[in-house]
Amino acid sequence: MAAKFLFYEGFEYKLSYHLLNPQNKKALLFLHGWGSSKEVMKKAFGNVFKSYAHIYLDMPGFGKSNHHKPLTTQDYANIAQKFLQQFDFEVEAIFGHSFGGKVATLLNPKKLVLLSSAGIVEKKPLIVKCKIALYKFFKPFGAKRLKKLFISSDAKGMDEAMYQTFKNVVDEDFTQHFQSYRGDATIFWGKSDTTTTLKSGKKIAALIPQSRLYPLEGDHYFFLHHPKTIEKLYQNGA
Repeated sequence: MAAKFLFYEGFEYKLSYHLLNPQNKKALLFLHGWGSSKEVMKKAFGNVFKSYAHIYLDMPGFGKSNHHKPLTTQDYANIAQKFLQQFDFEVEAIFGHSFGGKVATLLNPKKLVLLSSAGIVEKKPLIVKCKIALYKFFKPFGAKRLKKLFISSDAKGMDEAMYQTFKNVVDEDFTQHFQSYRGDATIFWGKSDTTTTLKSGKKIAALIPQSRLYPLEGDHYFFLHHPKTIEKLYQNGA
């Protein structure tokens, strides 16, 4: 494990990362999803794509990278861009899982690999709608207690800055960002994904002019079980 230090909007960020195959000139950047870390991405792809250098980054507030204040998805992209500027590699593609898919899209790489990406607003289940309505109704009577009862599982255990960051990014509509991307996109999706459903994957594929969609068996973390297939399909389309 290593770390890079950079300043962004008055704060110093310590960004933890892993670098594999540094002898190669071309590199792949791997960005994890919300609540995850670089370790998950390394576990999936550490033994494939051996002709590339691999950069696995803990984004601010996750894994072993620090954070200071509420951030937006654009902030994450800006920080990741500054992080990449500290390397001499030619980054051929950026892989983004879930939330990382939105960050990867904003970075506008030559080649984009989306893994069950977030960014399409899906209809919330009835139980979630009911919880939101109840929270709004009872909020004036004790917000702190209610927050513990109604908070999303994705936001539990977070400090206030990360909770506000979660609120900033959780329901973003990235339709226009996908639509305006003009690079080459390879999209992989878990057929049984209930976090970001295959319907979203199909919509993203329709929005990006130059893209291919490959549904694979599995849930939101399907890619842990298909690294060699993903490698082969990416290289076939590259």
